[in-house]
Parts: sequence; structure tokens; C-alpha cells
Amino acid sequence: MSTKQTGFIGWLKSRTGLAFLGFAAIAVFFLWEEHKAHLLGALPFLLLLLCPLLHLFHGGHGGHGGGDGQHKDHT
Repeated sequence: MSTKQTGFIGWLKSRTGLAFLGFAAIAVFFLWEEHKAHLLGALPFLLLLLCPLLHLFHGGHGGHGGGDGQHKDHT
């Protein structure tokens, strides 16, 4: 049996793959540090944008109406 791995996992464990992972980690760190204020500042707006999506994809309107298509007046 050979201890050498092939494919993507084998490439990641090679010297080239480890060097790539190191450079990628450094790049992600600096991108996060430089753009953290922009990304975190957009979070409230992203939460507001999620509201319509939740209404569209919720899968039902729990407790709304009687299911017969007619609305009752609550006066």
C-alpha cells in the first residue's frame, strides 16, 4: 500500500498546497481587517432584506384565515 495520497486532499498536503493555504489565510485576514466596517455596517440592511424572503419562502401563513378564502371582519 502506498502512503502517498492523490487528488485534491493529496495536493493540499503537499508543499505547494500548504504554501497556498498559508497565503490564502493571510489574504483572508487582511481582507477581513480592511473591509470589516463595510461588511458589519451592511448587516442591518441584510436582515431587513431577509424579511420579504422569509415571507415568500416560509411555506405557509400560520393562523391566518379559515382556509376558505374569505376574510372575516374583526369589528
